[in-house]
Amino acid sequence: MKKSLGKVYLVGAGPGDPGLLTLRGKELLERAQVVIYDALIDAALLRHAPSAEHIFVGKRPDRHRLPQEDINRLMVEQAKLAACVVRLKGGDPFVFGRGGEEAVALSEAGVPFEVVPGVTAGLGAAAYAGIPITQRGITDRVTFIMGHRSKSAGRSGSLYGGGKPRLEELPRKGTLVFYMGVDAIEENMDAIHTSGRSLDTPVAVVEWGTLPRQRTIVGTVETIAGQCADAGIDAPAIIVVGEVVELSKKLSWFEARPLFGRRVAVTRTRERAAELVGLLQERGADVLEFPTVEIERPEPQVPLAPLSDYDWVVLTSVNGVDALFEGMAASGQDARDLHGVKLCAISAKTVEALSDRLLRVDVVPERYETEFVVQRLEEHDRASNRGSGISGKRILMPRADIGRSSLPKALRERGAEVDELQAYRTVIPRDAEAQAGELLRYAPHYVTFGSAVSVRNFREILGADRIAQLSGMDARSCHTRYAAIGPIAEVAAKEAGISIDIIPEVHRVPELVEAIVRFDAGGRAWPPKNEERP
Repeated sequence: MKKSLGKVYLVGAGPGDPGLLTLRGKELLERAQVVIYDALIDAALLRHAPSAEHIFVGKRPDRHRLPQEDINRLMVEQAKLAACVVRLKGGDPFVFGRGGEEAVALSEAGVPFEVVPGVTAGLGAAAYAGIPITQRGITDRVTFIMGHRSKSAGRSGSLYGGGKPRLEELPRKGTLVFYMGVDAIEENMDAIHTSGRSLDTPVAVVEWGTLPRQRTIVGTVETIAGQCADAGIDAPAIIVVGEVVELSKKLSWFEARPLFGRRVAVTRTRERAAELVGLLQERGADVLEFPTVEIERPEPQVPLAPLSDYDWVVLTSVNGVDALFEGMAASGQDARDLHGVKLCAISAKTVEALSDRLLRVDVVPERYETEFVVQRLEEHDRASNRGSGISGKRILMPRADIGRSSLPKALRERGAEVDELQAYRTVIPRDAEAQAGELLRYAPHYVTFGSAVSVRNFREILGADRIAQLSGMDARSCHTRYAAIGPIAEVAAKEAGISIDIIPEVHRVPELVEAIVRFDAGGRAWPPKNEERP
């Protein structure tokens, strides 16, 4: 019996910002067994397909792109092996994306396919630059143009053929949007002027549109080529021509965000970095995930003593919550065994993790400082037990790095009996050395620390010399500033020889981000936001 072919989905990933992927595109990535993707695809999109095989077919400096015929053949071959193959393409598959050629190849091979449109670069980059490509009272038409110079035919492309500009094909009214036209920008501007448009016609070039590294250069038909040369503008870039460009002066929103142009390295684990990364990106920052910590569960899992023996369970992280419930399951216990046991949670995320399990927290210290946590526990027990406090109480602490924290010692000094359960281990990621090289090339303006262990591992991964290199200041690298979520991380940083510049009054992720915004706005960050990128 002949095996049926799988289906290939030509999915538009949008112009760069991973948030512009459609819901249908995300659904298909989650189902995919194979993802065939191009060079400009953000790595964050591939996380939607963690179990799929990822096949790169784009062009990078050390690796040439597969010929289109080979990509067509690859899609057909993969459809014979997998039920769901996603061909992930930048922008929209049918707008200068060669998606039509790929669809024809699939059709001729008898392979079922579906096209999932995406936000094309001409729309996305213009919108992120504050340019509406149509505007009532200005223009009601727009033309998309392939503006690059063909290497095989000299001066050729959509505007050039046989050595003579095809000016009759260039509209004299409305907005013009050029794709891949930066390498031939002088010729394209000459053709626009020759076709009848004024040298004063506004022009915008948007480099790396919709991404944190976006740059927008605004000029005229006469000046834009020189401006781009002076600024070092390169592909990928979109060129927008027409009176609508003038609106960018009022409508530029993306590049006006408070952390736009800032590079921030986040040292949290990949699993716990999402909130911080998302909030930084919302405020315009370019974020590099530089995890200094990986979580490992101890093997074998240590069975828990009966939870009913404890008066308190103190949880300092979401990982501790996860490990507590894994230990409960291994011991034949469940949430009912927590009846009568009081819960203390450090951080809003830990509270949320317990809430997801329908557990209400009794104490949430506003600050994660040893004396403050102990004080809050004492106050709660005095209020509910007529002044007895925590003396004589039995406390369970599922946590990592047993012996590092001063909290168990302080509780014991108040008369409590504390059982520390090593619920997980924190280790340095296996690819730490390669990531360290990337961090130095990235040259972050800010590095964030969410815990003491992230600080200690950062120091161990980089070493004193490379940390000093980050702190150096010259014309092309930034003077890295350090931000810590709370005093525990700050103390660890001091021990590691790292000076913390930013610490929020309330030790939570949203407040950490706002503290960075305030610090940056105060003019203490270096270099200026219009710096030349490394």
